[in-house]
Amino acid sequence: MVYLCLDHPSPPLSFLQHPGHASFGMSVFNLSNAIMGSGILGLSFAMANTGIVLFLVLLLGVSILSLYSIHLLLVTAKEGGKHLSSLIYEKLGERAFGWPGKITAFGSIILQNIGAMSSYLFIVKYELPEVIRTFLGLEENSGEWYLNGNYLVVFVSVGIILPLSLLKNLGYLGYTSGFSLSCMVFFVGVTAYTIPILAFAFVCHPEVLPIFSELKDRSQKKMQNVSNLSILAMVIMYMLSALFGYLTFYDNVEAELLHTFIKVYKFDTMLLMVRLAVLTSVTLTVPIVLFPIRSSITTLLFAGREFSWFRHILIAAAILAFNNLLVIFVPTIRDIFGFIGSSAATLLIFILPAAFYLRLVKSIPLRSPQKISVSALYYLASVYTTSIDLCCYFQLLLILSSCNTVW
Repeated sequence: MVYLCLDHPSPPLSFLQHPGHASFGMSVFNLSNAIMGSGILGLSFAMANTGIVLFLVLLLGVSILSLYSIHLLLVTAKEGGKHLSSLIYEKLGERAFGWPGKITAFGSIILQNIGAMSSYLFIVKYELPEVIRTFLGLEENSGEWYLNGNYLVVFVSVGIILPLSLLKNLGYLGYTSGFSLSCMVFFVGVTAYTIPILAFAFVCHPEVLPIFSELKDRSQKKMQNVSNLSILAMVIMYMLSALFGYLTFYDNVEAELLHTFIKVYKFDTMLLMVRLAVLTSVTLTVPIVLFPIRSSITTLLFAGREFSWFRHILIAAAILAFNNLLVIFVPTIRDIFGFIGSSAATLLIFILPAAFYLRLVKSIPLRSPQKISVSALYYLASVYTTSIDLCCYFQLLLILSSCNTVW
């Protein structure tokens, strides 16, 4: 990846002078694919509980706040330092708050992205055997190895995800990201008639700076346009998928809508195509999520060293192996990381960009309207995160107690 070359001992270049190679379109594909990252079949269920009007207000509100925090991140990256290290999330944390800031950014990225990866791999583990079973026309799972989700998730990880994760530049994944998004476009087209779609949140901030670092002829304005277009596309997709899913089942909608349709259409051809599209989309999204984890590990443990293909491959393989072990042997890990990831996501989206902006941007007075609004965002997000942490703590206790009961 381009920003891993920071470890080269040569003098740092201005991040506005260092050439990028990814086109505007590829950057939009990658960021849009990164946005699809923290949930499964959840928006229609949320709409059923909030109502259409309130849901749309909340969705638009979150998307606007996400765009605002991306703006803060880009401004901070430009003013927090004039060389490429400013395009690494952990480096901004270190510049703002020293070692504690770097560790906080590192921990948030690791928890959020590993949680997202485990969710994707869970989809592969449970949906791929059902797709194969349906293709073979079997009424029940016969227990063959090719219907075992544990084997299949390993095969997909080794055969598809790992090779894509070994690419040096994130920009090369623009092609697979575009195909992944086309699966979601197919999804939305199908939901207009029959089936709801996967829904995700707006957690893409760890990928913003790496994508910015590889953007051709980059500027803050151009990257902001990439962000605007990506989030606008996702908002439209989320609105349509949630609305069609809700209108299909109304109050009977479940948290995972695909499971609801399975009960009704066990061998429906369109359902099979949608499940296959889901699998394709989440599989091609995993490498996008893996890149920031590897970057964080490299920044924390191997700072000051030149790029190494051996280290690049080894870290990617270790991350995938770790996630596969979690998915296979710890069935409750998705719930645990879901709770922990909710706090990490709030940190990455709102708290850390606001804190970095307040700390590093010196050109704007502290009592200016801009910094007052950022301060308000910071404190409100902190209060919200504290409340969520308390809820997650008690929920986590319930999960662990249920595990102890089973054992």
